[in-house]
Amino acid sequence: MASTPSSLPDQKRVGMVSLGCPKALVDSERILTRLRADGYAMSPDYEGADVVLVNTCGFLDSAKEESLAAIGEAISENGRVIVTGCMGEEADAIRAAHPQVLAVTGAHQYEAVVEAVHEHAPPSQGPFVDLIPQPDIKLTPRHYSYLKISEGCNHSCSFCIIPDLRGKLASRRIDAVLREAEKLVAAGTKELLVISQDTSAYGVDTRHEERMWKGSPVRAHMTDLARELGQLRTPDGRPPWVRLHYVYPYPHVDKVIPLMAEGLLTPYLDIPFQHASPKVLKSMRRPANEAKVLDRLKSWRDICPDIAVRSSFVVGFPGETEEDFQYLVDWLEEAQLDRVGAFRFEPVEGAKANDLPDPVAEEVKEDRYQRLMEVTARISAAKLAAKVGRDIPVIIDEVGEPDEDGDIGATGRSQADAPEIDGAVYLRNVPETLAAGDIVTVSVEDADAHDLFGVITSD
Repeated sequence: MASTPSSLPDQKRVGMVSLGCPKALVDSERILTRLRADGYAMSPDYEGADVVLVNTCGFLDSAKEESLAAIGEAISENGRVIVTGCMGEEADAIRAAHPQVLAVTGAHQYEAVVEAVHEHAPPSQGPFVDLIPQPDIKLTPRHYSYLKISEGCNHSCSFCIIPDLRGKLASRRIDAVLREAEKLVAAGTKELLVISQDTSAYGVDTRHEERMWKGSPVRAHMTDLARELGQLRTPDGRPPWVRLHYVYPYPHVDKVIPLMAEGLLTPYLDIPFQHASPKVLKSMRRPANEAKVLDRLKSWRDICPDIAVRSSFVVGFPGETEEDFQYLVDWLEEAQLDRVGAFRFEPVEGAKANDLPDPVAEEVKEDRYQRLMEVTARISAAKLAAKVGRDIPVIIDEVGEPDEDGDIGATGRSQADAPEIDGAVYLRNVPETLAAGDIVTVSVEDADAHDLFGVITSD
């Protein structure tokens, strides 16, 4: 007669260091979810991990340096390290710096990562472990989730190597995307952040194939996706916030603005303009349609006055003259974008921009960066000041502890603020029942260049 085990086997534990963009964070979540299904537990620190995964970023040289430093720290603290992610495409460079790494895999190579973990920390899953299915692992707070709709990119921007790292556009089936979104919202997600390398191009590679969803055919197309996401409801019957990121301003983007006006989508667009000067945009190999974009911004605001548009810009691109930079500044003054990030041009190994003539001196890049940020901070301050006295919806990210007077503060975000990259709304005297993920109405009392301050009027 077979003996009965007296105790369950100890689970092997996996640690994770996730670097880079939200798309990489989604990769980390998927890897950990797969590993947990195989019987692994997650370790919150180096000490308790049987193996540590480092999901790297390889977009800029500075990001590669950060990735190598993170790998070095993990080796120092644990010693058993598997590397994955975008910098995984440069396995020789990683092994030259850190020959102790156990394995190196590239971006979104889930099977290879899992196999490497199995090899170097074999699962100890017993017959009674994980009999009950568990929800997917999330590395973000419970109330918001990233929804990745595609991998890769078909653009050939001269400053970018994303197609080399992540390949050409590969869109997910729309029914799979919608099923994941529905599952996330049912599990407590109040805000969906739609991400990809090019959200507007979703479905181009599959010729916008149709799939059945809720009894009707739906195309793999950004407008269809946006409309269907707008039909989702949380368990208490409210529509979740749906925020669109990495939206190239193709003509069909105009069709999602009415959905924002109707309250089906969060009135927010993240559009990577990168520059405004036609000459620089041509050197970047990006569409030079800045004049038409200004007209479209006006049209969008006519349809949905509360729409917030964020973007990022590169200063000091090779060949950028003072005239080009001033063109960008003047364009921003007219565009009046709500949220702006800026980057000093940094050569990326393998990018075609490295071969362009007339590089811009570092001190000139810095001067232009500072001047650009001064302009955008002034625009932001004026836009936020105009919200003082208004009531706006705010999603709560964090609730503080009572101070010496018993008052409780909280931090949240307006619909114009994406997590980690935009501003915040700081609240005073919140009720002790307030929790992260609550969406409340806030009366705006004050503002600075980036953030709002207010008090809850209702929930």
